[in-house]
Amino acid sequence: MEAHLKAPVAGKTCRQGQVARALVPAAGRVANTKRAVTVLATPPEAPGAGTAAAPGDYKTSSAAAQTSGNVVPFPSPVPVSGAGKPGRKMAPMDGNEATANIAYAVSDVSFIYPITPATNMGEMVDQWASEGRTNVFNNVMSVTEMESETGAAGALHGALAAGALATTFTCSQGLLLMVPNMYKIAGELTPCVLHVTARALAKHALSIFGDHQDVMAVRQTGWAMLCSHSVQEAHDLALVSHLATLRASVPFLHFFDGFRTSHEINTINLIDNEAIKSILAKPIYQDAIKHHRARALNPTHPHQRGTAQGPDVYFQCAEAANPFYDRAYDHVVAAMEEVSAVTGRVYKPYEYVGAPDADKVIILMGSGSGAVEEAVHYLNAQGKKVGVLKVRLYRPWNSKVLLEQIPATVRKVCVLDRTKESGSGGEPLYQQISMTLHEAEMADPALPRRYIVGGRFGLASKEFLPSHAAAVFENLDAKKPMRDFSVGIVDDVTHRSLPDSKWLPLGTSTLPKGTFECLFWGMGSDGTVGANKEAIKIIASSAGMSAQAYFSYDAHKSGGVTVSHLRFGPSEISAPYLVQQADYLAVNHQSYMAKYDTLASLKPGGVLVLNTVFTNPDSLGKYLPDKVKRQIAALKPQLYVIDAQAVAKASGLGKHVNMVMQTVFFNLSGVLPMEKAIALLKKSITKAYERKGPEVVSKNHAAVDLAVAALKKLDIPAAWSTLPTHVVNPNPPSKGNTSRWEFIETVAKPMLALEGDKLPVSVFSPEGFVPPGTTVIEKRAIAAQVPIWKAENCTQCNICAFVCPHAAIRPALASPADLAGAPSTFNSIQAKGPGMGDLKYRIQVSPYDCTGCDLCTHACPDNALQSVPINSVLEVEATNWDFAGTLPARTDIMDKATVKGSQLQPPLMEFSGACEGCGETPYVKLLTQLFGDRLIIANATGCSSIWGGSAPSNPYTTNADGYGPAWANSLFEDNAQFGLGIAMGTVQRRKTVRKHVKEVLAVEMDKMPLSFGLRNALTRWDEHFEEPEVANVVAKELQPLLEREKNVHPMITQLYDERDMLHKASIWIVGGDGWAYDIGFGGLDHVLASGENVNILVLDTEVYSNTGGQRSKATPKSAVTKFAAGGKERPKKDLGAIAMSYGDVYVASTSLHANYGQVTKAMAEAEKYGGVSLVLAYAPCIMHGISSGMCSAIDESKQAVETGYWPLYRYNPAVKEDATHHRFQLDAKKLKGDVEEWLSHENRFQILERKNPDVAHKLHHELDDAVHERFDRMKHMAAGGHFEPGTPPPASMPHAEAHDHDHQHNPKDGGCGCH
Repeated sequence: MEAHLKAPVAGKTCRQGQVARALVPAAGRVANTKRAVTVLATPPEAPGAGTAAAPGDYKTSSAAAQTSGNVVPFPSPVPVSGAGKPGRKMAPMDGNEATANIAYAVSDVSFIYPITPATNMGEMVDQWASEGRTNVFNNVMSVTEMESETGAAGALHGALAAGALATTFTCSQGLLLMVPNMYKIAGELTPCVLHVTARALAKHALSIFGDHQDVMAVRQTGWAMLCSHSVQEAHDLALVSHLATLRASVPFLHFFDGFRTSHEINTINLIDNEAIKSILAKPIYQDAIKHHRARALNPTHPHQRGTAQGPDVYFQCAEAANPFYDRAYDHVVAAMEEVSAVTGRVYKPYEYVGAPDADKVIILMGSGSGAVEEAVHYLNAQGKKVGVLKVRLYRPWNSKVLLEQIPATVRKVCVLDRTKESGSGGEPLYQQISMTLHEAEMADPALPRRYIVGGRFGLASKEFLPSHAAAVFENLDAKKPMRDFSVGIVDDVTHRSLPDSKWLPLGTSTLPKGTFECLFWGMGSDGTVGANKEAIKIIASSAGMSAQAYFSYDAHKSGGVTVSHLRFGPSEISAPYLVQQADYLAVNHQSYMAKYDTLASLKPGGVLVLNTVFTNPDSLGKYLPDKVKRQIAALKPQLYVIDAQAVAKASGLGKHVNMVMQTVFFNLSGVLPMEKAIALLKKSITKAYERKGPEVVSKNHAAVDLAVAALKKLDIPAAWSTLPTHVVNPNPPSKGNTSRWEFIETVAKPMLALEGDKLPVSVFSPEGFVPPGTTVIEKRAIAAQVPIWKAENCTQCNICAFVCPHAAIRPALASPADLAGAPSTFNSIQAKGPGMGDLKYRIQVSPYDCTGCDLCTHACPDNALQSVPINSVLEVEATNWDFAGTLPARTDIMDKATVKGSQLQPPLMEFSGACEGCGETPYVKLLTQLFGDRLIIANATGCSSIWGGSAPSNPYTTNADGYGPAWANSLFEDNAQFGLGIAMGTVQRRKTVRKHVKEVLAVEMDKMPLSFGLRNALTRWDEHFEEPEVANVVAKELQPLLEREKNVHPMITQLYDERDMLHKASIWIVGGDGWAYDIGFGGLDHVLASGENVNILVLDTEVYSNTGGQRSKATPKSAVTKFAAGGKERPKKDLGAIAMSYGDVYVASTSLHANYGQVTKAMAEAEKYGGVSLVLAYAPCIMHGISSGMCSAIDESKQAVETGYWPLYRYNPAVKEDATHHRFQLDAKKLKGDVEEWLSHENRFQILERKNPDVAHKLHHELDDAVHERFDRMKHMAAGGHFEPGTPPPASMPHAEAHDHDHQHNPKDGGCGCH
């Protein structure tokens, strides 16, 4: 029960000893001319005592006591129209920053955990706290990163119980993990605000994009729910939420659409801290805050909460909260009015926009209302009578007020939900509105009966345009409108989708006049998105214009497509959809012109800028496809070309053309005087890149200076307009009789061409399953340079293939007969080694699949690879690669558990969407080469699930027999348990098969006429069923035998049906350090203790690399990451030591780049071990900021091992200890070099050096000491010694890692900072 209760009233004591609620009397209510709102969390209209006292000797404040009935009356503010009050600061920012600004200003503490797209809010408050920024209470917020959303919710609950004003940020699966604590916080009537970037849930597939599935899944928890429809609203209603929760003593969930609002940059009016203070200074808030703090857990006035109740009182206590929810609506209105008074922006819980005499209305929540509102204005101008009702307050619901907002003339209503509840009678908002209308009509028969339908839109950020809203109105206009429909897709299965609008055809602009629209096609990690964010801020801040920016991405980690959508103009821009008709189109990579329909959204006569090496009409004409040239001729754009790559290279920026193209944009757009634009651009460069050092800043400045001179305007040749276009065959020839090629043709190719929005429902598997090997068709050709083989230098070590992250360079073995049809450029040399005979050897690169990371050329010990521009070898080497693919795989010549032998096995993970130089993929690729034909992978959500499982790209493929890795992702937090379940289920099914085999073999031969071959094979399989080297060979023999004799006897038929379980699978649980060290550690620990035969591979990048580089418990001391803006003060968790403490877990610490043989041996030993195995894999990441680039990851890894920073060891419980054999083996036996010198190569450590050298030196020195202490201890263990538990562990041991305390921000000691 709550802390603000009076002493028990006679006869009202609960049997469990809890206290009955004392309620405030109705006496002293304020007249209706003024709004009366309760000071504390007690309903003013209920009978009871005049004040509400907490247990113990707490008394309400004197200010509250002086007000009759504990209420503070003040007049409602007069509504003010306009965007904001004069003098208010305007700034461009996204919805996350707009919200975080308010949350930081009014909160004491925050507990954070990364989950896209809410992560940025946590990063911002952590950054501000590390900088010592103060809030309205003149305090620095305390920010703590937790191990999971479950932990964040638990800590949030605890902070609230301690009387702090607390908040957090989350979405999707993270929000669901908070549900138990959400019930508790609401049940205790605790003021709190949870900010949610509403996002899709992982169902048939994961999606990081926005809809309302997550928030609708928690609508029953008792939290008030307030929805913001735009970036400006996210800012304003964030404050409304924090105010209303104090007034109502009901927790608030403030949500807005993930990505569409959270990541949209728009020009907004900011509420400054002084305005917030002026509101909080009112007695109602002062008393509410005092009351919240006074009801905290405190031994000076103790009470008990969280007790257990029985059926005698639980129900009554639950109903006792009703008055709080009954009054919450009024509190929200009052808070909105107070915010309006200081901003001039008027908000209502339910707001109608449209014709006052409308006959048709759409009702919805979220950013989609902006598109509907544009359609409403357009249609009403055409003579229609339509409107939109925007719902902001979903909980608590107020039927009476909502009905008052609907014009009396309305006869047809459509409710749009941005969620889907399969099997329900309708989505949540539809059901709520239906109930509201039905009850009103039943209560008052005189009311008009309204026809109501419901529909779905915008799942996972699916585009929702004004034309889609018009289609909804057209559906309402029909004699019998469609119910339970979808809009924005083509449903050719259940036929529930609406057709395109005739009232507002696609392509018709509904934007304010004077709006200038731009599109920039870039490549992931080339800096285009970052540059455009800076550009829109420059325009909004310096050109006096409204500005909007949004960024769309494909599924690749880097090297994928990014499209920046920018708008600016003299009027407010609220269009929550992508640019449809661009005035300015920049294509930053020439290959996009042939691969994607980049010109589809270019306005006729607009500006087209191409970054290309072909900078004259003749060479450009030869490069561009005829279809594209004809498009250009038809659109008649102003055509400009620039070799931005050459400018970037001359400036020292490598592939980063972003600032070159940005300078061109300012030059051509004329949005600012060029001299001013250059100065502002350079200023923004300094601010954006100063963390990376002055050299990076100067290189970007140089690129700006060189850009304009390299720009050329071309005349469009007249001949381009008459070029023929080839008709595409709608029924391409089949490439096989499997579903794989059908999927590739009907699903993968359109999606990879960014045409997935046009695909109908019928082409998809409802389970979300994807066939193997679909990345083979991508052929992205994103590398600027690719390696070519210098045969004369090659020693055939295969190291280049071993380290390649994308399996884009491989050895090829061929007999003289195989080479009969080889291209003339396919040179080879005599293969070396036993068993090679007359075979020839070659190293072959796939130029279309190479990402240009240069790891192979750095790894080659013989200078046998040379990087050359891709255009010089593209066609020749592509032809050679295709021929190499026809050569037979010779997998049995060498032991595959060796470095060279492993690379003669076809990699069954190829061409993934990982970043160039990725440190994770080589481990998984090696895993598939060692065990791929029998591999099952349970993959935690994270980088490895995104580069390994983003539809339609499946890099896991099959061998010539059709065998290959079976891969599945469940969630982030449960991967260890998921993998254990797979293992246990597989073991049980194989036991059943073995039982059936034994039963068959027990039957006398004359009673079951089996062939000798079948009986013999079954006998051998039974004897070796746990030995994959034998069992799987026999299993392959059994396939045709069982096929031939499946009808001999029902028992053989049964074995035939179970034949896929004859193979002994190798089960691996794979994930990153965020999963293994943090959110999934509890499950991982349980699996470590289980003793089952499962293998665990932890890809340790030492940060949450998938969500942008936040701190994990694997992050080393002194590293600066997101959520550790001031440098991490605590040591890295020693996961290996924890696992070894069980005594029966195989543990290996490996670094593939540092020791090729050790990682191969460790994986082989781990798989062979009959219990749990754990392989820790050091994975260099782009987030580390290696000064010489990811091409130097090999050198960095070797130095990390040599200095002892990353130890190499294997702990094998299967080894029988004696004088010469020890379970623990240290594979890097000597230290070489200096840890602190190695730290100087990586920006994650150098940021702190530049920012706070004294703290950096201290932490670096402590890290170096810990490294040496750990090495000495491991040498002792390798000699047969044991770690003594009673000995104080060195700083690097996990026992010192219990919690990170670097969230305590103290400016005096350097301002350390902290799914």
